[in-house]
Parts: sequence; structure tokens; C-alpha cells
Amino acid sequence: MRERIKEAKRIVIKIGSSTLTYQNTKLNFDQIDLLIRQIANLKNQGKEIVLVSSGAVAAGQGKLDLHNRPKTIPQKQALAAVGQGLLINVYQKFFSEYGHKVAQVLLTGQDLTIRKRYLNSRNTLNQLLDYGVIPIINENDTVAVEEIKFGDNDTLSALVGGLIEADLLVVLSDIDGLYTADPRVDSSASLIKELDEITKEVEELAGGEGSERGTGGMRTKITAAEVGTKAGISVIIANGSSDRILTRINEGEELGTLFLPEEGLRSRDKWIAFNLDIEGKLVVDSGAVKAILNSGSSLLPCGIIKVEGEFVAGAVVDVVNEEDERVAKGLVNYSKEEVVKIKGLQSSQIKNQLGYHDYDEVIHRDNLVCF
Repeated sequence: MRERIKEAKRIVIKIGSSTLTYQNTKLNFDQIDLLIRQIANLKNQGKEIVLVSSGAVAAGQGKLDLHNRPKTIPQKQALAAVGQGLLINVYQKFFSEYGHKVAQVLLTGQDLTIRKRYLNSRNTLNQLLDYGVIPIINENDTVAVEEIKFGDNDTLSALVGGLIEADLLVVLSDIDGLYTADPRVDSSASLIKELDEITKEVEELAGGEGSERGTGGMRTKITAAEVGTKAGISVIIANGSSDRILTRINEGEELGTLFLPEEGLRSRDKWIAFNLDIEGKLVVDSGAVKAILNSGSSLLPCGIIKVEGEFVAGAVVDVVNEEDERVAKGLVNYSKEEVVKIKGLQSSQIKNQLGYHDYDEVIHRDNLVCF
């Protein structure tokens, strides 16, 4: 797999705030230059690069000489407005010195959850790559509120990777990768070099929050790895401060933790699986579970036991078994009130119960993604 990494054509690189800044939140120009030089060399080899960069809030904090990270949304948004301009100017200056053009792309959650905006975002990024431009992506912190936030750029980088069908996602952190325990407190902890599955045990290894200058931690990086691998992308978590880290990864050196990709989902399935908020839950019986997972069937009303949440037709809901384990996720054809009335019934009974019969299925197979 490490040899195959060298063949990756389209690469998403995520750089965190802790990699870009000093402890006092001032930008680390030496570190930025080293990373940009490596990215420029990858570009010169014919790679297509998308850079997802944190650091706007931290850069704004450093610019205004504020000692403590702000807690309120208006404070964070104000600092993002100051820092984002500073950050993109630094990127533009350094990349231009190595002969490459960049473009700033700021996204909110709605850009990837609303189908039309999702497609527009994908088309824009693909066109920038066709032009030979390096898109530099960040969450639009200046305007995003909790309802439309990604929450962290680790997750955003994985969603972007799925959006543009990347071959490789490299998440640069302030740690060498995923360890068997927290290396800061356990000297016997060892680096996990490769994983082919993200289990509950792996998630437990992730620990808690990230650094004072960032919003994530290893937990968000594991989430990003899960999203990325399910989209068919190889994911590497590595230390952004390591010498020539991107160059050495591209050469096939065993650095960081490599998460092996699963069979990639179709574009529409990726949109359903990762980019839409869940508004309800359908509990189904064992027969429905087998039909969905083994036979590729749609979800019919007869297999539904219980309905939770509030949703309208077209909303996204989780499909779970009787042990509350997720089976699938999909777009419903009926509202919560309608599903409550028809659950447990045969499709032929829908019209008698509702007075109309728009669909046989509560979720059609084409709108259902299995886990």
C-alpha cells in the first residue's frame, strides 16, 4: 500500500493550526515555507493538490495580540475575518515564489448538504484543478453558525476528498499518528503504522480534545479517516513538523498511520452517507436488515418497528436494528406522521391507510446507503 501511495494522482492535504502557528498563535513562516515547498514539488511531479488549511482564528488572534482563545461565536468569527485574509496572503506569496497559483475557497456545511450546492462546489474545485490551480479550502468561520458548521477541518478535508474523488488524504497533525496509548503519558505507547478497519477499540484510542490552538484532536482525525476510507480514499495521519514529511510520504516511506481504503461509494451515495444531517431514526426487524444488507432491497413499511424523530418526506434518517446498531442511512419517501401510520403494513395496504399511495418503499434502494 505504501508503494501505491506514490501513484496517488489527486491528493488532499489538511494542515492544522498547531502546525501553522507557534504557541503564541503567531504564524510559523519557516514551517509554512517548508510545507509549501514540498507541495510545490508534488505539483511539479504532476500531482493535483487540494489544501485544506486551518489557522484563520489562530492567525487573527496572533494579529490582534490576544492571549486567550475566544469562547463566543462572534469573537471567533471576528478573529476568523482578520486571520483568513492574512492566511491566504501568506499562502499566495509563498506559492507564487515557487511558480504556482492558488484560489481561496470558503465552505459551510450547507455547501455540501444541499445537493445543488454540493454539485456546484464539486464542479468549481474540479475546474480549478483543470486550470492547474491549488484550491486552499477553509470553513467559512466568519459566517458559519452551529447549524451549518462542519465543526473541524479534519472532517471537512475528508468530505472534500470524497467530493473530488481524491486518491489520498494526508492529515498533518502535531503527533506522529495513532498510538496504542497516549504517548504523552505512556512511554510504552507504540505507533500503529497501518489499519484496515476502524473499530470501536480504535475509536477509544483516539482520546479527547486537541490543542489550545486547534478545534480537533485525534478523535476528529479518526472520524475523518472513517469518512475518507469509506469513500475509497487512502488516509494518512502524520506529524506536520517532521522533516520533509510530504515528500517522504510520497516516496512510500512508512510514516504516520495509514488507513486502508474500502471500496469507494458512488458520488450520490457519498453525499447521502456523509454530507446530510440526520433528522430521524427507523428501527427495523431482522428480516428487513437481511433484505437490505444481503439482497440489496429497498426498505418497505412492513419491516419497520418503531419511528423516532421529526422529519418530512425527503429528509435523511438512520436505519437501525433492534439493538440500535446502524444498518443504513437514506432519504425517506414519507413524513414521520405517514411512516407511523404505515409501519408494519404491506405496501399494498398503504392506500387504505393513508388515502393515497405515492411509493411502495419508505426508502428506495437508490436512496439507501448501507453500513
